[in-house]
Amino acid sequence: MKKNMGTIDKIIRILIAVVVVILYFAAVISGTVAIVLLILSGIFILTSLISRCPLYLPFGISTIKKK
Repeated sequence: MKKNMGTIDKIIRILIAVVVVILYFAAVISGTVAIVLLILSGIFILTSLISRCPLYLPFGISTIKKK
């Protein structure tokens, strides 16, 4: 698997996921919206850990800095 996510991209995704989780536990978001956002947060964390975003592949996007 070829990596296509840079460091800044990974940090932003993890921060978004953390904010969503905090909003959920603070009861700011609830219901179906909360479930969808929590699933999306899980996907963000997973893609950040493996440094690969499947949605970038069809478009040829890579946020890794070139040497």
